[in-house]
Amino acid sequence: MNTTTQKKTTTNPTAHREEFVSPGVDIFETSEGYVLEAEMPGVNKDGLEITLEGTEITITGRRAHEVPAGVGLIAERRPVDFRRTFELDPAVDSARISARMNQGVLTLTLPKSERGKPRRIQVTAEN
Repeated sequence: MNTTTQKKTTTNPTAHREEFVSPGVDIFETSEGYVLEAEMPGVNKDGLEITLEGTEITITGRRAHEVPAGVGLIAERRPVDFRRTFELDPAVDSARISARMNQGVLTLTLPKSERGKPRRIQVTAEN
């Protein structure tokens, strides 16, 4: 699987420009497919969007940006959202992709299709 990052831009100079941070990910291959884990602290299920277009899967995580009451004295954190795009292996069965969000960690399960799994071919001998 390959990965690319995206910034949403617009040709309108007065429009608001959104910037995204690439979440850290771990990707594992199993005999059944791939497992992708992405850290997106502060993102819950409602702020998560996963889209599949062709062989590209995009994960977008938006955090709730609450402004606390009072006068700000120090502001070292900035409210950012997450986005990352991956190019899927053609062997992935896109109809069976599943996602789970737990404590800011997204787990995508990307199963391989049956034709993409390795199989043993039996050899016969001719007499």
